[in-house]
Amino acid sequence: MAKYGKKAQSEVEKAMHEYKRGQLESGKKGGRVTSRKQAIAIGLSKARRKGAKVPFRENKEK
Repeated sequence: MAKYGKKAQSEVEKAMHEYKRGQLESGKKGGRVTSRKQAIAIGLSKARRKGAKVPFRENKEK
């Protein structure tokens, strides 16, 4: 069974496209995203808000 739905994949793809062009911003202040992992996390977050099939976030406590 697939872990992520097609809508989630397309949201991550859009976020990565913006990241590669230097247009992806994060947070209220709108700072530029410089990390590939951060770009993927933003795409998944947007997919979650739209109701796409995305697994729950795991809390990694240290």
